[in-house]
Amino acid sequence: MLKFPRTIRLDPSDTFVFARAAEPGEWAVSGAFVFWNRDPAALEQKQRVALRSGFLGIDSLGWSTLAIVTEATEAERETMIERLARQLMEKFGAPDANAGRLAAEEEIAFAGSLCHHPLQTILAVQRSVENGEIHERFRTLKPRSDAVDADRLHTHASAFTFHEVEGDVEPAEEVDLRGLIRTGASTTDRT
Repeated sequence: MLKFPRTIRLDPSDTFVFARAAEPGEWAVSGAFVFWNRDPAALEQKQRVALRSGFLGIDSLGWSTLAIVTEATEAERETMIERLARQLMEKFGAPDANAGRLAAEEEIAFAGSLCHHPLQTILAVQRSVENGEIHERFRTLKPRSDAVDADRLHTHASAFTFHEVEGDVEPAEEVDLRGLIRTGASTTDRT
């Protein structure tokens, strides 16, 4: 069984915090390559949010805060590779179809490696730039197992559990949603 991440939208916040939000259900890759060789200080606020915490939707090249582990067929994997290879040529300057395909295969393989969790596991990414290199950490949010002594109604009293990596230091950055709204950000802005 093949497993790959798909974008998921639990609330409308992605449409506010990213310049372009991915559509729910798109196949997704990490997307860190979008920021390769770019100065984070020169990025606009919404681009910095995507750098810090976005998965890239393959079709829209929009961003999603979360992705979910789903099943895929070999044909779907091949379609992902072909679509991402075209995007790499058209939007990111891959020199030819072969180079685009090799890069797409690598990105799709990495996305698949994130999905060694059970189906329906939610994935989140946190990126930082240190000494000019992008570092990524992936977290999971898994459905909680049934409580043995609970009745059917309360079996999932707590729907999810968080799994922290020991020694993690959280960034002190925050997104000012009100400030984004005051600057004229719009939920229909797709540029």
